[in-house]
Amino acid sequence: MLAAEKLFTTRRFHEIKLEDIAHKAKVGKGTIYLYFENKDDLFFQTATSGFEELCQLLQNAPQAVNFREELLTACTQITDFFEKRHQLFRMMNDENFRLCFARGSNRERWLKKHRLLLIAVTVIIKRGVEEGHIRDDIEPEVLAAFLLGMLRTRSMDLAETAENMCSHAIIIDLFCNGAFSNNKKEVLM
Repeated sequence: MLAAEKLFTTRRFHEIKLEDIAHKAKVGKGTIYLYFENKDDLFFQTATSGFEELCQLLQNAPQAVNFREELLTACTQITDFFEKRHQLFRMMNDENFRLCFARGSNRERWLKKHRLLLIAVTVIIKRGVEEGHIRDDIEPEVLAAFLLGMLRTRSMDLAETAENMCSHAIIIDLFCNGAFSNNKKEVLM
């Protein structure tokens, strides 16, 4: 899967053959078929492995003293993972986009894997709700999805932006307090 991760980001999907992946992984092509149905399955399983790795990171993180510290640690772990594994991040985004409009078992499998990450972040958000740091009129899972979207935007669209403009602390502040200036608190409905 690591060999596939590296190759899938160097060329277009249709340009890569299983022979290329087998050569990169230093295994026979037949060995790949022992674990994967075809190239699509290999791509899919490689992309979804990112969700599992991220969940493990979040679940194994030491318990933070307070909610904001726990949220900061989680956000940092998620973005650090994607910065270190940018090929995998790209694959996950490609697969997410491709399956966004699809129907069937692959889409269901994808959503199930994605949900694992969503639940891991939801656990943290629930702590914030229970402690009164996060509003309770919006489902924690919805808030977790918004936070993950903010982190995805930081990694994709703001990669070239100065760190002081999109730091984890700023993301958490925007997430928890919104974008309104301190002297103008109003609600748009």
